[in-house]
Amino acid sequence: MTEFSFTCTGVRADRYAAGPTLVFRLRVTASGDVPVHAVALRCQIRIEPARRGYQPAEADGLTDLFGERARWGSTLQPVQFAQVPMMVSAFTGETETDLVVPCTYDMDIAATRYLDALTDGEVPLLMLFSGTAFTGTGGFRVEPVPWDREASFRMPVATWREMIEQHFPGCGWIRLPDDTMDALLAYRSRHALPSWEATLKALLAGAAPPASDPLRTLTGTTGRTRP
Repeated sequence: MTEFSFTCTGVRADRYAAGPTLVFRLRVTASGDVPVHAVALRCQIRIEPARRGYQPAEADGLTDLFGERARWGSTLQPVQFAQVPMMVSAFTGETETDLVVPCTYDMDIAATRYLDALTDGEVPLLMLFSGTAFTGTGGFRVEPVPWDREASFRMPVATWREMIEQHFPGCGWIRLPDDTMDALLAYRSRHALPSWEATLKALLAGAAPPASDPLRTLTGTTGRTRP
């Protein structure tokens, strides 16, 4: 049976994609000299947070995912990043191919919140492969790609930030339910606000406490007078 191994040699942000997309470069190696006609692969990519260190500011940004830093010994568990299919075309011995991974900036997704909290360094990834290979000379036979095939890779945080900046320059992204969006749209229309940014700023300004409180000035408290 043909033995397959996988190595990730690099990653880049796809600047021409319609949405945020990373392109990983994979080297696929098959044992022996039997031709490989095609390989249908499934690739699961996990983030392994325990395999890197964190600055204090990064740790603060990860509190909602992993809790207080004192608990990280038990809470710093792998985070699912992506699961994508791919086809490897015919080769003998070794070939290189692109693994295209669509991404999201949805801050409700754990992987996105994790990556957004990082300021520098690398993201430790583990790629898990399985699938079906079609091999043989003068015909073909079907062979499994065992589920234990894997490759480790450290993705630069700068590559992730470059990808996000290409599609959401200087912006963030939040997901809201339909009824909340309808209410925001009605508020925006009612007040003739020119943009969603102006709409949110108006709501925040209305919710903010007054800049100065006369009672606080007189008494040093809010809403009470000294006896």
